[in-house]
Amino acid sequence: MKALVATKHRLSGLACMQSSSDKVLECLCEDGLRRWKSASMPCIVKMMPKCTPPANRSLAVLAYDGLCMFEFSTALEAFGPWDPDIDEPLYDLVVAAVDEGPLRAYGGMRITVDGGLECLDEAGTIVIPGWRDIAAAVPTSLIDALRRASARGCRLVSICTGSFVLAAAGLLSGRQATTHWRHTESLSAAFPDIRVAPGVLYVDEGHILTSAGSAAGLDLCLHLIRRDYGPDAANRAARRLVIPPHRQGDQAQFVRQPIPVREKATLSPLLDRLRGQLQCDINIDKLAKEAHMSRRTFLRRFRDATGTTPGEWLLNLRLERARSLLETTELPMDAIAQSSGFGSAETMRHHFRKRLATNPTTYRSQFGRGPAE
Repeated sequence: MKALVATKHRLSGLACMQSSSDKVLECLCEDGLRRWKSASMPCIVKMMPKCTPPANRSLAVLAYDGLCMFEFSTALEAFGPWDPDIDEPLYDLVVAAVDEGPLRAYGGMRITVDGGLECLDEAGTIVIPGWRDIAAAVPTSLIDALRRASARGCRLVSICTGSFVLAAAGLLSGRQATTHWRHTESLSAAFPDIRVAPGVLYVDEGHILTSAGSAAGLDLCLHLIRRDYGPDAANRAARRLVIPPHRQGDQAQFVRQPIPVREKATLSPLLDRLRGQLQCDINIDKLAKEAHMSRRTFLRRFRDATGTTPGEWLLNLRLERARSLLETTELPMDAIAQSSGFGSAETMRHHFRKRLATNPTTYRSQFGRGPAE
């Protein structure tokens, strides 16, 4: 089932229902579980069944002359290292050369590979880490290899401009996909049969997954680990990489002013406090006063810093907390609703249906380790 879904903790206290996007709910009384520290926003994914490790753990990362090193390293760091919990790597990673001869990456680095395109014939997952130029032709040999891989059910993952390679192979036709925000218009113009999602971090279309540029590739890699091995494995990888464990796919790719120029006007302390205080209601005027701003200035600065409104931002935090508790605990639905700031299981169900096109019970049965209720 497809759903729009747009990369800790026991809390209690009185809860309140979500107000309009001009209202924010605050003030959380803790009674024992740790606070959820990372802000998450709404991802475009398929709702998947309970995670099971892939039958084919072989994962091939493409290397090519003019290699995009950040995207390439992202895949190596996310999928290659040893996982202490299973005492082996999560995937059997190989580097496959697209071109013959010595491969040079940006900055003059030389790349050593494990083999050529024949590595793709047995891979369960193929990662395309960017492409040397969006206007550069894709070799016919690579197109043929990717088409064969897709036909046998291999999972194809692109990071940044790697989506142009999948598009050239005709594998994104009729699908939703994304790429770096600078190139979404070019992707749409060159391949009008693709439903380009211009503002999201990543898109999961089942066996084909695409991400936006640079750091969004890390979010997609963690999403894939979470999908294959569950939230605990993804959280371990996130801790190792020192990044948030889950940023959902349809979070904005960038915000206009992530770090305010004037330090005294920064909203970071306020946002940190609100992340840990999801339950008691206060209004925008009070938040603006706390930030020493007018209401209008506060709302503008809030959108500049987060890409959304206070109400939407807080609702996304609540949904992420509820999802985490559904995945990792056996708490009853009412307790999860209170801990997440929804106030009641009914309110939580409403927002799950509206945002995730599912309900908490179904979500737990698909992703959780506790019994469904």
